[in-house]
Amino acid sequence: MPRFQPIYDIAQLCAQKGITQAVLCPGSRCAPITIAFARHDEITVRTFSDERSAAFIASGIAHQTQSPTILVCTSGSAAFNFAPAIAEAFFQEIPLLVFTADRPKEWIDQLDGQTIRQNNIFGSHVKKTFTVPEDYDHPDAVWFIHRAVNEAINLAQEFPRGPVHINIPFREPLYPAKDEKIKFNKNVKEIKANAIAGELTEGDINELHERLNRFSKIVILAGQNDFDDELAKSVEKFSNSNHAPVVGDILSNLHSKQNVIRYADSFLGACPEDVKASLQPELLVTFCKSIISKNTKLFLRKYKPKEHWHIQPNGPAADTFQSLTEIIHCQPKSFFKALNSSKGQKKFESQKKENFKLIWEAEEHRIVRSMNDHFKNASFSELLIVKEFISQLPARCNLHLANSMAVRYANLIGVEATKKGLHVYANRGASGIDGCTSTAVGHALSNATPNFLITGDMAFFYDRNAFWHNYALPNLHVLVLNNHGGIIFNVIDGPGNVAELKEFFVTDQKLSARHLCSELNYDYLHVDSEKKIRNSLKDFLVFDSKTKILEFESTQEENKEAYQKFKQKIKEGYGT
Repeated sequence: MPRFQPIYDIAQLCAQKGITQAVLCPGSRCAPITIAFARHDEITVRTFSDERSAAFIASGIAHQTQSPTILVCTSGSAAFNFAPAIAEAFFQEIPLLVFTADRPKEWIDQLDGQTIRQNNIFGSHVKKTFTVPEDYDHPDAVWFIHRAVNEAINLAQEFPRGPVHINIPFREPLYPAKDEKIKFNKNVKEIKANAIAGELTEGDINELHERLNRFSKIVILAGQNDFDDELAKSVEKFSNSNHAPVVGDILSNLHSKQNVIRYADSFLGACPEDVKASLQPELLVTFCKSIISKNTKLFLRKYKPKEHWHIQPNGPAADTFQSLTEIIHCQPKSFFKALNSSKGQKKFESQKKENFKLIWEAEEHRIVRSMNDHFKNASFSELLIVKEFISQLPARCNLHLANSMAVRYANLIGVEATKKGLHVYANRGASGIDGCTSTAVGHALSNATPNFLITGDMAFFYDRNAFWHNYALPNLHVLVLNNHGGIIFNVIDGPGNVAELKEFFVTDQKLSARHLCSELNYDYLHVDSEKKIRNSLKDFLVFDSKTKILEFESTQEENKEAYQKFKQKIKEGYGT
């Protein structure tokens, strides 16, 4: 048996189990596993030098393909650079198969080069960590490697999906002989896993119908989720039959349905307490992951429902609103399909439910009117170009939103129901700015769909190594909102009141995306006045052979003022 045959078997096992994408970071200690993936003809490999960026790119690939992506690095601090993306993937439930090379255990803490303590390096932000043997002479060692990799792949895909870590110590020599041929065994033992979520029985459905009919004020709240038309239709039918408003921000990807409450963040942040009290649900039904809106969280924590049901396939659920009373273990679409009739509802109770839904819809319509009035005379600002940009997006594309103000602007604006093929993504697992561009790059590399990213200057320049590679990205266009420092700390409560704001919170920077475009031969567009917006957006939305970056340059003062005017217009709708 060739010395590293068990390592080559890892690549074969991944291929057998349908894993076809690998992101490799250059290094020497990882040579055996790198060569195994690079030479396997069923696995597409890409290489990126910056491990932090590479891990976010891998996460984007896994998210887009809905399949685990392989991620490989050498020993030492390289592994730590994976950590931000692994945390994001853990909370977003994105499957990653993370391989870190290591020194043999006897050389740990012996002042050897590029050697740190790598066992459990990612702590509780991976579903499990495996460390495999460094010697393969005994058959049990080979069996353990095969079993561990099988378990890791299965675990990464079981609900909740997520990253799994495999630490591999390697002894030198690390490289095969110059003319050595690698052979992949085609009969590596495969351990299959069938993840079958609990389904509702007829008895469950009858009981839930009876319990639903006890409530006349039901609110459905959708968390972050990938676009799923079947789920969206089932939620819509449930909403109609039970007269329950559906609250979903931009990341719920429910915008294709006309009856979704998109602007709860705006009206819950502006309306008086008596209006909030009228919106209080008796039953809250939630599904999927986190929401963007702090105002919605605060509202539901203060005006608690009598019962809160969370729908998910299995496992524990977060009690975000401090009111969780029941976890219903099934697929959300199964729940909403099973209960999308008005079975057992009395006419009087049905009318009470409808009246409650109309209250929510009235607040939604109030916000839409205020927004329309505001933008008739809106001043030059980031909020204005985000509105213009989203309104002109094609009906079928991927929209990526960087953290901080970009995702907040987009959530205020929303997506039109006519854009049924527009899918929205954002790193809202850990919600950092550090890998937003890299994640979008991962999506763009793994599909031919037009991909657009809206990002602020801080997130963009922080993650500029997302472009430090040799792969063309003609289907990625980036809108950079450059106000030379970010305004998030100018508009949220607290920082604006302290003397340390400018020196320690706002990052004064003079960078321009123009120089990056020049280095990379990307197309560059620049907007610094309102009259340039229309023509620049027209050019920006046309795809050809190059990545395009549109830099929207404005001042922090302009954007702070525009944001405050928008908020004030919303409040004026309530006479305040």
